[in-house]
Amino acid sequence: MSEYWYNVVTKTVEEGPQSDWSKLLGPYASREDAEQAIARVQANNERWDEREAEDANWDNNPSNDAD
Repeated sequence: MSEYWYNVVTKTVEEGPQSDWSKLLGPYASREDAEQAIARVQANNERWDEREAEDANWDNNPSNDAD
């Protein structure tokens, strides 16, 4: 069974790791999953940013906000 990797530098999918590990996301079970890797990363980052913003304002006291 092949593994697929998304190369963040070339923005291409590799079948089997062909590049330096620092440039790859994966492994993924299918080419389609690897093609969607960067979209998944961006969605996770946005979700985490929203949670951090909520955490920074947890007590509703503006003088304690990290902003």
